[in-house]
Amino acid sequence: MGKQLRMDGITASLWITATLIFLFIYLPMIVVIVYSFNGNAVNSYPITSWSTKWYRILLQDVPLLNSLWNSLIVAVSGTLIGLILGIPSAFAVDRFKFPGKVLFERIVLLPMILPGIITGVAMMSVFVQIKMELSLTTILLGHGTFLIAVVMTQVYARLKRLDRSIEEASMDLGASRLQTFFLMTLPNIKTSVIGAALLSFTLSLDEIAVSYFLTGRELTLPVQIWAMLRRGITPEVNAISTLIFVFSVIMIVIVTRLSAEKTEL
Repeated sequence: MGKQLRMDGITASLWITATLIFLFIYLPMIVVIVYSFNGNAVNSYPITSWSTKWYRILLQDVPLLNSLWNSLIVAVSGTLIGLILGIPSAFAVDRFKFPGKVLFERIVLLPMILPGIITGVAMMSVFVQIKMELSLTTILLGHGTFLIAVVMTQVYARLKRLDRSIEEASMDLGASRLQTFFLMTLPNIKTSVIGAALLSFTLSLDEIAVSYFLTGRELTLPVQIWAMLRRGITPEVNAISTLIFVFSVIMIVIVTRLSAEKTEL
């Protein structure tokens, strides 16, 4: 009886701790969402009027919409770069042995481990040295450095669990390596590829540290929001932050479901 009471007490403590951590992380975002519907231009409590006008004003803000478009271009292009280079890299590490393989596996993770500010400063120094003008292209190259690592690690983890006998059976039945890849291998790793693509897109869309140091005249959405915050937090900033948050949550839920499906497979 006493042991059961102790277990119940530990369980309750864990639930309370988890709830407090959850509130600490997400309560500020909830406040932002609430204030995005504030009818007044100044964030103040209590809220005296409720309105969606800031979302309408948001749709008329040309600089903000242009920055959103720039972010979408970089995110989509960066995701494609990550997929094009990350998937072959994952196959190379999984299927082949070559000198320096272990070192390569460690180095490829550096862009994900290093703080974004270090990556941004380092790449900005390189671009300045080679006389390359800062633009969306430089931002794209900066994002590509860590998106390749994101795709590679996701796909590599799935390949490690893939039953190689289905590929051997396919080739024994006369299929070429290319046919085997598209007809057997790719369908079995498609959830990891889709999950990696969604994760890459979300990370690129939210990235600010690398973008801040590599941006030129064309700003991405996070950098534009940062510039707007210098004039103070307005309900318009709250509105765009809310939309980004909701979109990010949707992407994370999709990636999580795909990861769960991938584990069951």
